[in-house]
Amino acid sequence: MKRIKCDLLVIGAGSGGLSVAAGAVQMGAKVVLLEGHKMGGDCLNYGCVPSKALLAAGKAAYAMASGGPFGVSPVVPDVSYSAAKDHVAGVIETIAPVDSQERFEGLGVQVIREFGRFVSAREVEAGGQRIKARRIVVATGSSPLVPPIDGLVDVPYLTNETLFDLREQPEHLLIIGGGPIGMEMAQAHRRLGSKVTVIEGGKALPKDDPEMAGIVLERLREEGIEIAEGAMAANITGTAGHITVTAKDGRAFTGSHLLLAVGRKANVEKLDLEKAGIERSKTGIKVDDRLRTSNRRVYAIGDVAGGLQFTHVAGYHAGIIIRSALFGLPAKAPTAHIPWATYTEPELAQVGMTEAEAKEAHGDALEVVRFDYAHNDRAIAERKTTGRIKLMVVKGRPVGVSIAGHQAGELIALWSMAIANKMKLSAVAGMVAPYPTIAEVNKRAAGAYFSPRLFDSTLVKRAVWLVQRLVP
Repeated sequence: MKRIKCDLLVIGAGSGGLSVAAGAVQMGAKVVLLEGHKMGGDCLNYGCVPSKALLAAGKAAYAMASGGPFGVSPVVPDVSYSAAKDHVAGVIETIAPVDSQERFEGLGVQVIREFGRFVSAREVEAGGQRIKARRIVVATGSSPLVPPIDGLVDVPYLTNETLFDLREQPEHLLIIGGGPIGMEMAQAHRRLGSKVTVIEGGKALPKDDPEMAGIVLERLREEGIEIAEGAMAANITGTAGHITVTAKDGRAFTGSHLLLAVGRKANVEKLDLEKAGIERSKTGIKVDDRLRTSNRRVYAIGDVAGGLQFTHVAGYHAGIIIRSALFGLPAKAPTAHIPWATYTEPELAQVGMTEAEAKEAHGDALEVVRFDYAHNDRAIAERKTTGRIKLMVVKGRPVGVSIAGHQAGELIALWSMAIANKMKLSAVAGMVAPYPTIAEVNKRAAGAYFSPRLFDSTLVKRAVWLVQRLVP
C-alpha cells in the first residue's frame, strides 16, 4: 500500500473543500484532495449552478408571454425542454474548468479521485493509498433526502441529482417539498410549460419570515402553480407518466413526474468516523464554534457540519479553516451575518433574525421598519413593484433583514456587511445609491427608520424655527 504524508488532507471537492485546498496550497502547505465522484460537488453539478440556469431559461420564456404592459405583444413561447437542459449543461461545462482536477493539480494539489475512509485519528485510506496528515478537513457535503413514504420504492422519482439529466418535459410535475429547491424548480418548470403541483406537509418556505414568504407564494400561485400546504404525503402509487401522491388528509394529486425536494442528509456513511474518534450529530458531524470535530486534528465544513446548508457558507467555513489549521489562529465561525436567498421571481432573502425571532430575543426594544418596492422608481419603470423590505432594528442597529422582491439576493449582501460589522442604520442611510436603482430600496428603508424621528419631532421643528429666526 502506497503511503503519503501531507500537511492538510481535504476529503471532498465541493465548493468548501476546493476553497480550502486552493488557499492552503498557495500558502505553501502540502495538500492532498480526495474526491470519489464529480469535481465541483453538488453546487456545480446538481445544485446552485444548474438550478439557476434552468430558472434563467424559464425567465426567458416568461418574458415572451408577459410583454403586454411594455407594449410588446405577448406570444406563446415555443419551448424546447431538451434545449433548455442543453443550456444548463453548457453553463456547467463553462464553469467546470475552475473546479477541475487539472486546475488544482496545476496549483500543486495532489488530487486522488477516490472516496476516503478513516483508519485512525490521523490516517485515511483511499484507493489503495494511505494518507497521513497533520490536519484533515471533511467537506463531503450532503445528498437529497429520500423520505420513507409508503410505495415510493415502487415508483420512479427524481431528485436534484437526476432532474437535470431529464430531457423529456414533464407534462405535470409533482414536487414533494415546499422549500427553496421545490419552489425554484416549480417556477422554472411552470414557465417552461409544465403543469406543476407542490405538495408540502407544513407551510411552504417555512424557514423564512411568513409575511415575506407570502408575497412570493402569492406570485407563484398567480402564475398557475398549485401549492398544497398541510398535505403530508402518506402514499405514492403509479407508474412512469401517471403517479399519484395521497396525503394523510385524503387529498390526492396525480401527475406525470415526481420530484423529491424534502431536504438534505449529510454524506458521512462512507467515512468510518468512529475509527478517528469523530462524533456525529443528528444533522451531520458534531463541531465546535471553530469547526473542529471531537478529534481536534479534524475539521468539518459545509453541509456535513450540520448547520446552514448553502454554498456560500461552505466558502465562509473555508476561510475559517485556513486561519485555524494553517496559522493556528483561534478563528470562530459566527452565523448571525450569513444571508440566504431563494431565487424565484420575486426573490426571497434573509439575514439575521426574522421578525418573530427578533421579538423573542429583544422584546419591546425591537423596532420593525418596512419599505415597499412600489415606492422605488426603478421598480416602477420595470414593473417589478411586487416586494417589500423589512428591517428588525434594536437601538439603531439592524439585527435582521427580510426582503421579498426583485434582486432581493443582491440587496441582502449590504445588510450582511452591516450586521457583520455591527454598523448602525445611519451608515446605510448615509450612503448614496445611483438613481434610479433597486439598491435605493436599502437606503430608503434605513431612511424610513429615521423619518418619524426627524419629521414628527417637536424638538426638531423648534430647533429649525429658532435657527431660521436667529441665524443671519
